[in-house]
Amino acid sequence: MSKRIAAFGEVMMRLQVPNYELLTQANTLQYSFSGTGVNIAAALARMGHKGYLISTLPENALGDAAFSYIRKLGIETDFVQQHGPYIGMYFLEDGFGSRSSRVTYSNRQESSFNTASEPLYSFKEIAGSIDLVHFCGITLAMNDEVRTQMKRLAREVKAAGGTVVFDCNYRPSLWGDNGYEMAKPHYEEMLELADMVMMNEKDAMLTLGMETNQQDRQTQLEELIPKVAQKYDISMIAGTHRHIHDHQLHTLKGFLYKNEQFTYSKFLQFSVLDRIGAGDAFTSGVIHGMLQNESHQWIVDYAVTAAKLAHTIVGDTPLSTEREIMQAMDHGVGDVER
Repeated sequence: MSKRIAAFGEVMMRLQVPNYELLTQANTLQYSFSGTGVNIAAALARMGHKGYLISTLPENALGDAAFSYIRKLGIETDFVQQHGPYIGMYFLEDGFGSRSSRVTYSNRQESSFNTASEPLYSFKEIAGSIDLVHFCGITLAMNDEVRTQMKRLAREVKAAGGTVVFDCNYRPSLWGDNGYEMAKPHYEEMLELADMVMMNEKDAMLTLGMETNQQDRQTQLEELIPKVAQKYDISMIAGTHRHIHDHQLHTLKGFLYKNEQFTYSKFLQFSVLDRIGAGDAFTSGVIHGMLQNESHQWIVDYAVTAAKLAHTIVGDTPLSTEREIMQAMDHGVGDVER
């Protein structure tokens, strides 16, 4: 059944250095537009839902280009406005072999989204017209005005009977010095408002300051995640464990915690073409499965397969349909489709 799903977040300009070059080597860049909200809304639109973005773009040719781009992704733009002159950017240098990929952010705090005042959004009206809203820890890191907007919209959606999803997605470079200490109270507020949360044991230990004597990651997970769910009254928590064999070969395992029980996917091993946005594909898969009332095992298997496929697609945004994901779940990689 199709649902109305909104994601609150910044649209960023992705400037990618071609051919595995460094910024210091290259003299050309390939640009596109992305952001967690873009990825979530587009991925769920591809799965058959109405995916809305709640954001602010620049009121100029750059904003027009971003607006056109997100519409091509199938995103509903009813809640996208244009105001101010700037867009946040990041530069991507693709890694190769033993050299990791690198992301360098630019102009984030001055972007139209991060300087938009709350009166520009009709949060009560938005909350009454959607079934679910998604928030991200990357957005939470921006500034106090954006944090206030996130929390108000979350409260409005809950009051209207909708579902609130929060992806922890902590980024040290965005919070700066003493970042975990600064982030903790804001994360706790969002967790108290959330019905579904995307996180793992590292988030519990580092961002929430929870302690464990366990050394093994899965044992840490199974000790800490139930405590988080109970403390913040969260109905579902999901996430992944990743193992990097080398830059181009990864293994991923998904988990879901609901009704006091863990459900795990199999480990999936795959080659990596483009890693950015794969976590959003997993989140979208979990949301889709939950809205379809699928079994816990189906949800986690579907979500981790969606993440695997996202690693094979150039760009941040997951573009696989439900049929393609289910085909990969059932059959894996096949011959050329003709």
